Amino acid sequence: MEDHRSSSYAEAGTEVEFASTETAAPMASATTSMPTPAPKKSRFGFRHNELWAYFGPAFVASVAYIDPGNFATNIEGGSRFGYRLLWVLLWSNAMAILIQYLSAKLGIVTGLTLPQNCRKHFSRPMTIFLWVAAEVSAIATDLAEFLGAALGLYLLVGPAMLAHGWTRTETMFAAALVSAVAVFLILALDLAGYQWLEWGIMAFVGVIGLCYGFEVFLVHPDWKLAAYRTLLPTLDPKQLHASLYVAVGMLGATVMPHVIYLHSALVQPRVQELKKQPMVVGSSRRRKYLRFELIDVLFAMNGAWLINSAMILMAAVAFSHLPNPVTTIEQAHETLGPLLGPVSAVIFAVALFCSGLSSSTVGVMAGQVIIEGFLDIKFSIFLRRLITVIPALIVIAVGLDPLKILIFSQVILSFTLPFALIPLLILTNRHSVMDTFVSARRTKIAGWVSVGIILTLNAVLLGQIAFGG
Repeated sequence: MEDHRSSSYAEAGTEVEFASTETAAPMASATTSMPTPAPKKSRFGFRHNELWAYFGPAFVASVAYIDPGNFATNIEGGSRFGYRLLWVLLWSNAMAILIQYLSAKLGIVTGLTLPQNCRKHFSRPMTIFLWVAAEVSAIATDLAEFLGAALGLYLLVGPAMLAHGWTRTETMFAAALVSAVAVFLILALDLAGYQWLEWGIMAFVGVIGLCYGFEVFLVHPDWKLAAYRTLLPTLDPKQLHASLYVAVGMLGATVMPHVIYLHSALVQPRVQELKKQPMVVGSSRRRKYLRFELIDVLFAMNGAWLINSAMILMAAVAFSHLPNPVTTIEQAHETLGPLLGPVSAVIFAVALFCSGLSSSTVGVMAGQVIIEGFLDIKFSIFLRRLITVIPALIVIAVGLDPLKILIFSQVILSFTLPFALIPLLILTNRHSVMDTFVSARRTKIAGWVSVGIILTLNAVLLGQIAFGG
């Protein structure tokens, strides 16, 4: 058994048939002739209020699907091609649901994270190689998302500070320092219990959703055309190359390797709690949690899909009629004010700031899971935060463009994505790892098809970037 704070896992229990998770109803008192009615169960076989206690891990993971990289790609997609690329989000969301559920399933069944399973089942040279690839993806992601948080705060307070004589670099540096403190405070929620951190992240997701709900309310999209473009996959025949490039970029910003590692760790605290329930043992315990987590994944990933779709709807209505497409976050912020009023620009910046803070926090958590799982060491999550805070501050201090760093991070993630997806599928398809929980044939096919699509499209993206597409 490992005693890491973020990795307190134990091996799965013995296999037994499904046992009821309900405790006996209280005995009727002497003054009553009827027993106390049992709480109503859902069609899945558990109490409704019990389900809410298991909501959280997938919502934390979903933050990676609405990070600043998604802001950039969705704004460009809506600005240049209107509603046309909404279908990309639908299909990428379906693949994300499958991938995130498999990650959670691996963690629930084995009691180990994906990095720990890699260390256990693969050779040491392969484990070291996978760790290096995972570290590159985690550091690049966290760096970009931290810069996204700083950019969001800069958009909120920057104009006032610039008016008082601050330079852009000085203002961005101050915003980055404030963002660093804010992320440390969010991470400190974990000291009060893992659910406090989950609730904090879920609150950020809620704020982002409300912000984009407000933006969509302002622009009044054509819902029939939006539904049509969501269901019918098409590219712009007049700009086939450009629309393919943006579509692949949207997919690349959606499926993130670091959160694949993380989700298998987020489920562990509840795995430990279930093991303490005397009437829930063995396979029944794991099957119970798998049902909970499937619902958690469906709610969280579909929520992220709706937020991403709202980004495209807003950009399609507000920007697509302009003579030149809006392709950057700052440009979108500057354009929203004159078009929809100053409130819309503020709401946009608030959403970006919340996205950057929450996704940067999740990036730190993923980095800790990666280094502890692959190397079997304990590592402070606050020290992990410093690993990317310092490079980010240096990037800003020397005047590098945070937006270019964001784009560069997407390229790095395209390279490192296979080294998370392929081990996940290999492990969940092995009977020696999953026992009776090994993936069904249809799940295996869906998984490899999804990986094939993702890797092919990412190869196209990298080729277009390499050859100046």
